Amino acid sequence: MSQFATLRDIRDAVQSGARSAVDVCTEALARIEAHDGTLNAFNTVTRDQALAQAAAVDAHPNRASLPLAGVPVALKDNLCTLGVRTTASSKILEHFVPPYDATTVAKLVAAGAVAVGKTNCDEFAMGSSNENSAFGPARNPWATDRIPGGSSGGSAVAVAAGMTPLSLGSDTGGSIRQPAALCGLVGLKPTYGRVSRYGLLAFASSLDQIGPFTRTVEDAALALQVLAGHDPADATSAPEPVPDYAAALTGHAKGLRIGVPRALVSDGVDAAVSKAFNEALDAYREAGATLVDIELPYASAAIPVYYLVATAEASSNLARYDGVRYGFRAPAEGGPGTQDDLRAMYGRSRELGFGHEVKRRIMLGTYVLSAGYYDAYYLKAQRVRTLIRRDYEHAFEQVDVVAMPTSPTPAFKIGERTSDPLQMYLADIFTVSANLAGLPAISLPCGFTADSLPIGLQLTGRMFDETTLLSAAHAYERQTAWWKAQPTL
Repeated sequence: MSQFATLRDIRDAVQSGARSAVDVCTEALARIEAHDGTLNAFNTVTRDQALAQAAAVDAHPNRASLPLAGVPVALKDNLCTLGVRTTASSKILEHFVPPYDATTVAKLVAAGAVAVGKTNCDEFAMGSSNENSAFGPARNPWATDRIPGGSSGGSAVAVAAGMTPLSLGSDTGGSIRQPAALCGLVGLKPTYGRVSRYGLLAFASSLDQIGPFTRTVEDAALALQVLAGHDPADATSAPEPVPDYAAALTGHAKGLRIGVPRALVSDGVDAAVSKAFNEALDAYREAGATLVDIELPYASAAIPVYYLVATAEASSNLARYDGVRYGFRAPAEGGPGTQDDLRAMYGRSRELGFGHEVKRRIMLGTYVLSAGYYDAYYLKAQRVRTLIRRDYEHAFEQVDVVAMPTSPTPAFKIGERTSDPLQMYLADIFTVSANLAGLPAISLPCGFTADSLPIGLQLTGRMFDETTLLSAAHAYERQTAWWKAQPTL
């Protein structure tokens, strides 16, 4: 079986007995060992645990009933895993070992998936390039001198390089969709509340959502089927019924209404990205879809709104990393045998434990929440956030999905933007609105640049209507062959 076999291919082979889960797992671990020295996708590889999980699948009395039987999965390193260190790619949690599994992790294992390790990411999921990791950047398998996107870069690399057919990421402002686009994958951010966040190390609690990276839309649907559903352990988890996502994948676009916010996507977009996007729209039209010009007047404010709301929530969420309860504690400034006072210990632990980007966002968030600035910044941002959501509500009165490029540019070179955080933040211009509005969105491959860098198409759907979103994505995927492309490793 090819190293780029789909989730469904592997699941079907293990369910039927044509392949053993242990053999599939062993091959995945061998690919990780062969390629990860170059790509740096993994922070931790759980070889022994993975082989034990695979053996349990093979010994299962009814493995044909397991929806992800024997499927190797990589987990972003901000998802808690029982007995396996969970670092968020931060020095402050470098040796933290959780006493429980995140709900999504437990669901995957219960469905027969085999967790092979924890993937590299921007520290605490704060970044768009995976360069903010305390363990070094992950590298794009299409061009190893380039970023894979972030913050879930390692999870994207694991699937793009054929190490696993499935991985999990988290998406706060585009952290699944953007790396999916830059690595030539399908990346799905479900509706806020569709998938439990219990066990996800929080960045911005009103924006964070967990979702899958896969090679095909069908694989994303099969993964979401397992991940979705109400979780009493998560107060933000929605008690919405979970439909049969795979059953909705007809491959047809006839009658589909696609909204195109042309004013928003006309400026600041790389020429190759713009060309691929317009060709994707043409493919939809030829397949029977109707293109509708729409307005999203407040979308241009999404980046400043996002970086006020997200940093404010980060400032609150990351206050728990104080050097006392768990995680890194800095040694006393006076050396062995001395002891700092409490304030100095807090300050040194956070100064040495957090990286530059995390500290930048904590300071910005603390500022916008402070007395005298709360109304001017944070409260105003929340009001504009409501207007952004209303823009989409009005659009969905006319259309079924909204189409945009996922990223305005293809993958840039490692180190190219590290001195310019504003340019880095603008990479999320097309993705943050879905998080602010709580909407489901998906990125799928739609072309390549002249130097073979992947380009992604983003579709955004109505709240809790992943069925239509996946169906629309599948219709495009069936019209093209971009998803079949593979990097040369």
